[in-house]
Amino acid sequence: MKKILCFLIAMIPVFSMNVSSASGKATGKHTSRKASATPDKAVIHNCAACHSLSKEEAGTILKELGMAKEVKMSPIKGLYEVTMQNDNRQAVIYIDFGKKLVVPGPVFDLAAKRSLTPPPVDLPKILSKADLDKIPLTDSIIMGNPAGKKRIFVFTDPDCPYCSRLHGELKKLVVIEPDLAIYIKLFPLKMHPDAYDKSRVILGSNSLEVLDRAFAGEKLPAPGEKDRKEPVDETIKLGESLGISGTPAMILPDGELVAGARDAETIRKLLSESKP
Repeated sequence: MKKILCFLIAMIPVFSMNVSSASGKATGKHTSRKASATPDKAVIHNCAACHSLSKEEAGTILKELGMAKEVKMSPIKGLYEVTMQNDNRQAVIYIDFGKKLVVPGPVFDLAAKRSLTPPPVDLPKILSKADLDKIPLTDSIIMGNPAGKKRIFVFTDPDCPYCSRLHGELKKLVVIEPDLAIYIKLFPLKMHPDAYDKSRVILGSNSLEVLDRAFAGEKLPAPGEKDRKEPVDETIKLGESLGISGTPAMILPDGELVAGARDAETIRKLLSESKP
């Protein structure tokens, strides 16, 4: 029906032109130049107006690629611009008016020498409540107020220099956030061969002081019988199931997964914006 409507709309100015031409011949006036400029403009405007694509329809068409977040007319005529999200990856793609062709973005304008659309971006990963419920409070080193209403989890490696930097900022953070409990999970990386045994000793001692010594570069004793492997192995398995592949990694109250070190004020701001 829409195609028939477009055809009928397109024919109206052509019909008008023929009538005007006939009238011109009868009166002896030359009107063909004025008439020929009108139809093209009318056809382009009205044909675009009779096409539409809702976010719901785009989501159905592109369901195998992710979730449609936004739909709008693209800067390229004849295409819709659709913002898609798959897990925490966001990108722009295009669908033709016939809804049969998909064109990946971004699209580059050679004349302007710039991209017409934003490149793909990584969005913060938000863990579900079910994921958060999987994280045990046990087998953690607690920093700050154990009874605090605000709670974050930090996955750390005792031989990671970025973890050491974050550790210092966390100490500042608990001073300015007295209602905060930080549960530190030992997550030794394979690239640090000594970190696994150090993690065992730190958890076996259940001591923030021993973790401080490790980050200060002090030599820790070899693990003994009380320094079990299981708590470290379980944390590694847990972290991997949550999508953690590097350290440090923080999980905020609303489930946002923050990779990398941040200063105390930045973390405080993130906490204020985190709504569990």
